[in-house]
Amino acid sequence: MKEDRIVSDDGNNTIGRNIRWLRQSKAIRQTDMVARLQLYHVAITRETLVKLEGGRQHIKLSQLRGLKKVLGVSYEDILDEKRNV
Repeated sequence: MKEDRIVSDDGNNTIGRNIRWLRQSKAIRQTDMVARLQLYHVAITRETLVKLEGGRQHIKLSQLRGLKKVLGVSYEDILDEKRNV
């Protein structure tokens, strides 16, 4: 199975804002998040995480899966357009 598929955002950076909010709510620094993701063999750098959170880069499916695991949340938590962040 190919892991480089891209998940598009909704144009409002919902995914990026939710990732940032979820990460910060768990008091995880960006560098720590990247280190934890790399333990799950997710190819990501801090620069990439910054771009994802800022809505300047689409998220890969493998990154989405890794974020779900590391943050201990559901896909709905990451994708929810109605989250008040």
